[in-house]
Amino acid sequence: MKPHKIFIYQVLPRLLGNTQANNIQNGTIEENGCGKFNDITDKFLNQLKKNGYSHIWLIGVLAHASTTDYTKYGIPKEYPEIIKGNAGSPYAVRDVYDVDPDLAVNVNDRMNEFEALIKRIHNAGMQVIIDYVPNHLARNYKSLNRPKGIKEFGSNDDTSVAFSPNNNFYYLPGEELEIQFPVRKIADVTYKESPAKVTGNDCFTNKPTQYDWYETIKLNYGIDMQNGNVKYFSEIPDTWKKMKDVLMFWAKKNVDGFRVDMAEMIPLEFWQWIIPQVKKKFPDIIFLAEIYNPDAYRSFLANDNFDYLYDKVGLYDVLRDVACGYRPSSDITFTLNNVGDIQHKMLNFIENHDEQRIASDYFLKSGKNGEAAMIVTACLNVNPVMIYFGQELGEPGMDEEGFSGKNGRTTIFDYWSVDTIRRWNNNGKWNDALLTKEESDLQKFYAKLLTLCNKEKALNRGLFYDLMPANYENHEFDSTKQFAFLRGVENELVLAVVNFDNNDADVVINIPDHAFHFFEMPQNKSFKAFPLLSNSKSKITFSGNNPIRVTVLANSGELYKISTL
Repeated sequence: MKPHKIFIYQVLPRLLGNTQANNIQNGTIEENGCGKFNDITDKFLNQLKKNGYSHIWLIGVLAHASTTDYTKYGIPKEYPEIIKGNAGSPYAVRDVYDVDPDLAVNVNDRMNEFEALIKRIHNAGMQVIIDYVPNHLARNYKSLNRPKGIKEFGSNDDTSVAFSPNNNFYYLPGEELEIQFPVRKIADVTYKESPAKVTGNDCFTNKPTQYDWYETIKLNYGIDMQNGNVKYFSEIPDTWKKMKDVLMFWAKKNVDGFRVDMAEMIPLEFWQWIIPQVKKKFPDIIFLAEIYNPDAYRSFLANDNFDYLYDKVGLYDVLRDVACGYRPSSDITFTLNNVGDIQHKMLNFIENHDEQRIASDYFLKSGKNGEAAMIVTACLNVNPVMIYFGQELGEPGMDEEGFSGKNGRTTIFDYWSVDTIRRWNNNGKWNDALLTKEESDLQKFYAKLLTLCNKEKALNRGLFYDLMPANYENHEFDSTKQFAFLRGVENELVLAVVNFDNNDADVVINIPDHAFHFFEMPQNKSFKAFPLLSNSKSKITFSGNNPIRVTVLANSGELYKISTL
């Protein structure tokens, strides 16, 4: 049986394999160390596979601007004033045809080390996703690794005009870039940009602030953004052609998918043009869009262009509020209804590199307190699910690394090592010898949950049935704190019930006649329900004419496999 759900483990290789514990604020790579491609070993990958993951998303693979000096390898020196942190943002790509030298044991052999990692991932029975960053490039972009015959971005631009359909960038003629905040400099080397290019977050000024994406420059896809957003697509813009070359380059490296950064900042027409071309040559490749505008969801999914979209402003935001007690759990139903016909295309998560950690002081203060939200996230439908590395250990993300302050997020800008990951790594053993009992138990919970989602047909490819409407008037079910639903296929049925309250709850769940008809199960029978997540061997019996009574632990939940007696 081919699984319908995919489970993505998102990881920052720079941090994953780093076993140095110095962790000096604003430390250099020499002081704080850096994980490598080679640290993502067969042992680690096989453990991920065993724990239920089908894909690994590697962020920070593409060569991005950092303050580390690689000039002896022929890589141009960078300018600290246009770099966030010492390690730099993974999304300020300085060469779209190269991998980051920080991640290589042998810098000159960095591409071979990456290709060997792809083979290891495939040998472990998993697939690999990398970032594709189409909206912007690093401010001091220069490609040294581009294939023969491919021209540099901006090499033929007319910099005397603000906009031309043939330009790769947008310009501010007659104006020089002026950084508006105190910057770090190396000796007397100062970054000069004249005329100034437009900054990546559509900032059309030569004076970007620290709140702008000042380390990046906006790419021009043939839209005159300063004059009514007029589109010049009658001839394929040069940027489109260059970006096609980029995607084909990485697809030929046998990557299995692209997580597309800020996809909605690029014209839909480009995606309608490029994705079919890539999929014609690589039919199994997937495109996952980071997108935050629900009005654009269906357009981006139309004609099988994008395979999946972020469900951040929908399910993530609501689940976070519900878990924190700010909204009733019944709001989950209304959120799902908003994407009802495309729910199977939405990527569910409760952590990623942009969001605060569940266990941070700003969220739930404990990884275990996120179990209820994770059960909902993982089990709702056949759509993909993503876990951010360290989430399954209850990593709090409360370090003050340097450029990234104490904000409940794990830094993507600094050289650092993450305490929970470093102890799990245990010098490449990848075991729980150095983990606390709470961390080990949480990791086992995640592994069991994902394994069940792969193993149980009802969870892996079954239909979804929301039980909330049938329980709004149920006085023994708190629709502000509990959430319940069914998943079923081929006479297999699983009941999911979660409790967002800080106290255990004894609940009664009504299963309406319609649910039995929906799943084509006899309603006038007696049923037994076995818990799947807990280690309890006790079964619950109930009849189709009566509700089911269960006890649900605080901030957690249970999955019950239902069958006839």
